[in-house]
Amino acid sequence: MPKKFLRGLLLPVLLLLVWQLAAEKELFSAYLLPSPLKVYEAFAELCASGMLLKHLLVSLKRVFIGFSLSCCLAVPLGILCGQSRRFDEYCWLLLEFLRHVPPLAAVPLIILWAGIGEVSKLTIIVLASFFPLFLNTYSGIHNCDNKLLEVGRVLGFTAREQIMQIRIPAALENIAVGMQLALGYSWRALIGAELIAASAGIGYLILDAEEMSRPDIVIVGMLAIGIIGTAIDYAFMLMLRRIFPWQQGKRS
Repeated sequence: MPKKFLRGLLLPVLLLLVWQLAAEKELFSAYLLPSPLKVYEAFAELCASGMLLKHLLVSLKRVFIGFSLSCCLAVPLGILCGQSRRFDEYCWLLLEFLRHVPPLAAVPLIILWAGIGEVSKLTIIVLASFFPLFLNTYSGIHNCDNKLLEVGRVLGFTAREQIMQIRIPAALENIAVGMQLALGYSWRALIGAELIAASAGIGYLILDAEEMSRPDIVIVGMLAIGIIGTAIDYAFMLMLRRIFPWQQGKRS
């Protein structure tokens, strides 16, 4: 087990011990913040009933579909705009404005237009994950090394051949990093959407527990969100290291 991982566990373990000691000394109400033992019992209860796995699978399915839709939109548009000389002049200001509007701010309007079904949740995921991926793709295409482009011109490459054989390969690392960021944004945005309008999912589980005055289940849901999000990000980072091994030192 890597030393870095063991060192990273030190602070969470210390916080857990402080939490347990505070609960034993009754420094706060158990209703507001249950003890770690109570949270573990709620976790075991949810696992035994299959409820935690059920809600997690629903959320992960939504993230996968929304993220895939975002990739299908953001990458082609990023490539198209990255090679356009007029894009900065006509479109950049509008995109900057839209980028700074949180997707959750549009939730009431999205629900009004699309209802509280799956379409509204997927829309929120796409809105949240589109810009990190689009901007990284655009940057990779737009900032392609001029020396590489000059070599392509010397070899007589057409505009299409320059895009397919020079610009896109040079931008692959940017695109991959954008996908990693977009995946994280997708997960966080989904939880927000489920907290507002859903009948299943980990966000719905948290909201339902809050209405039933079960803070132990709320904490289980929060921990599940953090653990799953960290696992997804770590798995994606390992994939990037395999694809771009020369970047391993930069990402470690």
